[in-house]
Amino acid sequence: MNTHTHTDTDRCAVITGAGSPRGIGLATAARLAADGFAIAILDIDGDAASAAAEQISAEYSVPTLAATADVTSEESVDQAFAAVEGSHLPPVTALVNNAGITAPTRFADITLDEWRRIFAVNVEGTFLATRRALPGMRERGHGRVVNLSSVSAQRGGGVFGGSHYSAAKGAVLGLTRALAREAAPDGVVVNAVTPGFIGTDITAGKLTDERRAQLIEEIPVGRGGDVADVAGLIAYLCGPEVGYVTGATFDVNGGSHIH
Repeated sequence: MNTHTHTDTDRCAVITGAGSPRGIGLATAARLAADGFAIAILDIDGDAASAAAEQISAEYSVPTLAATADVTSEESVDQAFAAVEGSHLPPVTALVNNAGITAPTRFADITLDEWRRIFAVNVEGTFLATRRALPGMRERGHGRVVNLSSVSAQRGGGVFGGSHYSAAKGAVLGLTRALAREAAPDGVVVNAVTPGFIGTDITAGKLTDERRAQLIEEIPVGRGGDVADVAGLIAYLCGPEVGYVTGATFDVNGGSHIH
């Protein structure tokens, strides 16, 4: 665990899977830091988390913390949140469940182990982190939970991930809606974001030029998305204006899926 302290703030956002330099998580951390949040970055790669926290601290002068966390492990998630709660950071007011993995495996080739791994990170990871953050939010009567799903859950794949990824991200949407009903009376709102084709390390080097061009051709706005396109929306959903918005799904896909 590494911590960095600069200016005072009374809001803290925990972002899982935010260590990747080209990821939605780090872009979200930067955007929330710009809005005055203290930032806790959790990632299975502890060195990457530390580097990200140092970067955010230097650029935005907000308190930060980095913790190694495997979101598929209850013990690891508990330890990471204990580190956040025992640090100089203010109470957790926002949780962004960004950690996720995908694979382009065809259904007939998916092994049970791979199926379980996709669900463990995307679904159980969201469950474990939220379960850990929620009691404090409820006690304080205020909280924001943002779950990262995917356009693949809405259109049945067709971008990069296989059927197991679509199924897992669909489960995230169901969890978001059900939890929104439970948590709303306690001042906690829960929403989901469904990115489309976004330029991150998840697909970097894994798509042929032909396939990339085909994907972009199917997007009405004529380009792939950038992590900043998603981070801005997540930051809004972590802010004070969304107290009457819960259980909702927000699309960031350039019009590739309109419903």
